[in-house]
Amino acid sequence: MTILTGVIYPLFVTVIGQTLFYNHSNGSMIVINNQTVGSELIGQKFTDGQYFNSRPSAIDYNPMPSGASNLSVTSKELKLRVRRNTAAFDSINQIPASESIPSEMLYASGSGLDPHISPQAALMQVNRICKSRHLPETAKKRMNDLITHSIEGRQFGFLGEERINVLKLNLELDKQFTVR
Repeated sequence: MTILTGVIYPLFVTVIGQTLFYNHSNGSMIVINNQTVGSELIGQKFTDGQYFNSRPSAIDYNPMPSGASNLSVTSKELKLRVRRNTAAFDSINQIPASESIPSEMLYASGSGLDPHISPQAALMQVNRICKSRHLPETAKKRMNDLITHSIEGRQFGFLGEERINVLKLNLELDKQFTVR
């Protein structure tokens, strides 16, 4: 049993992964000009106003501990964090009080490493990014098109929600809109 589960099975899975799913089994790394810029699978912290922000992370985007805050819905600490995240998102994106902020921008994910946001959360950041990059008003339409083209559908057509990978979106943003 030790030989089967400790040697044969791991070797079999490794061979299958490396031959059929090479990119995925090696972390789905994104490489540009021979330099690794990140992974499609792990969220990153983007604080520069010229980029789309990721959702909050309970572990500050450190993949080693990977985990959630484990705060319950009745937790005062969770309520305080959500208020802080709401205020921060409101202030940097100048969101009108009448608009509801998508929940992924207020709550950390279960792993603390989710690389995706909703299309709505991306659209709410367009004005800030255009202003920060000193783009003309006409650029907003192109940026909205960029967001639309970056939407990943539901997994297998029915699992989860439509989403956008923030790292890939920001890389495409740099390709299409230069910083002044």
